Amino acid sequence: MKRSMETTCIQGGWQPKNGEPRILPIYQSTTFKYSTSEQMGRLFDLEENGYFYTRLANPTNDAVADKIRELEGGAAAMLTSSGQAANFYAVFNICGAGDHLVCSATVYGGTSNLFVVTMKKMGVDVTLVDPDAPEEEIEKAIRPNTKCIFGESIANPALVVLDLEKFARIAHRNGIPFIVDNTFATPINCRPFEWGADIVTHSTTKYMDGHAMTVGGCIVDSGNFDWEAHADKFPGLTTPDESYHGIIYTKKFGKAAYITKATAQVMRDLGSIPSPQNSFLLNIGLETLHLRVPRHCENAQKVAEYLQSREDVAWVNYPGLENDKYHALAQKYMPNGTCGVISFGLKGGRQAAGEFMDKLKLAAIVTHVADARTCVLHPASHTHRQLSDEQLKEAGVDPSLIRLSVGIENADDIIEDIRQALED
Repeated sequence: MKRSMETTCIQGGWQPKNGEPRILPIYQSTTFKYSTSEQMGRLFDLEENGYFYTRLANPTNDAVADKIRELEGGAAAMLTSSGQAANFYAVFNICGAGDHLVCSATVYGGTSNLFVVTMKKMGVDVTLVDPDAPEEEIEKAIRPNTKCIFGESIANPALVVLDLEKFARIAHRNGIPFIVDNTFATPINCRPFEWGADIVTHSTTKYMDGHAMTVGGCIVDSGNFDWEAHADKFPGLTTPDESYHGIIYTKKFGKAAYITKATAQVMRDLGSIPSPQNSFLLNIGLETLHLRVPRHCENAQKVAEYLQSREDVAWVNYPGLENDKYHALAQKYMPNGTCGVISFGLKGGRQAAGEFMDKLKLAAIVTHVADARTCVLHPASHTHRQLSDEQLKEAGVDPSLIRLSVGIENADDIIEDIRQALED
């Protein structure tokens, strides 16, 4: 039975059988007992489904992953210990030494650093592209060894709305998957698979958790990309894996091939798993996602309009504003709202940004973003401080940019806090 988003948020993932707990249990165990050695052997050979070691699979983690899979409309999903791990695994699952990927230049600074610095040390090359460039120009970045294109549905913190269909066309013309980090929009506001994306990632640390209690990530595969049609590009999926007695993931697992490989091989060897306790807390957050996201967007719209009305504010980026550069794309891909994050700059530049933030009383200066409480950050001084002013601008981050994550408090209280910080 097909369920609404609201029902899935509450009842997806965990389906209790007769006499089982109504609420998802915390399977806080590293190991699982079996009666025979033969059955345990079949689990290790991927010949049978089941749980034997939490680094590979755990019932609590799997139930929450399945809920997110259903929300995104995918075929298979897995949780990771952080959003960074999710993005790394999503790419590393199909990209190795000597390979190349194309990435939007406006993605989160930590993701950019992962690809440009860390994965480069592993022999993976990356080309950053202007997401607003014409299709033909972006396509020039594709090489014979390019294995995927990566972007964010709404960029953090630049708030660039990605033209999903454009990037999907480029990727599929070149026989490679399109990976989208959908953290800011969440599946409540945007479902990238419906616009041609093949794989979706999340930092569940943000809106999905919503309480700033747990760090986590998720990878969801649509099951739509035909790995076999491009077998030469993806030998890890289409040729025998000797570490599992020569199984071929695409032939044995079909639409679950990509996630099975990511779990059985990448997670097996690198081990960035969430604890069952964290997954349990994440699930509590997911149960109210459909209620919180609209409130974040409603509050952010009011705050963005207020900021735009002030003479001491130099500029405001929020796709919900009619004069925003990305308003039309936002209306196309996420007509019910974008997110609760606003970026803006003050006429006094960097110095004014610091003074403003220090005077806030309700909003807190924290590294975090996208939870129930209003918070603020100056990326050039904090998350992106490793970048020069020139690199900041290339990433779509003005050196004066203030990232305001609007919470679900009373909007008038948030606006009053901003007013007093600007005027006192």
